[in-house]
Amino acid sequence: MSVILLLIAASLSMALLFLGCFVWSVRSGQYEDTSTPALRMLTDDAPAVPDRISESPKPITNQQ
Repeated sequence: MSVILLLIAASLSMALLFLGCFVWSVRSGQYEDTSTPALRMLTDDAPAVPDRISESPKPITNQQ
């Protein structure tokens, strides 16, 4: 019987810990903007491949 009381106390303390972490994250602003991170990958801020057009072309040499 004492083991059950110990497990109930442990589970309640863990639940209160998780509730406290959730309240802390809400107050610190973790859930204020939930739509922008999902849309951020759709914007083209920087090219994924370096722009080779802006570089001067190198002459082709035929070395034998």
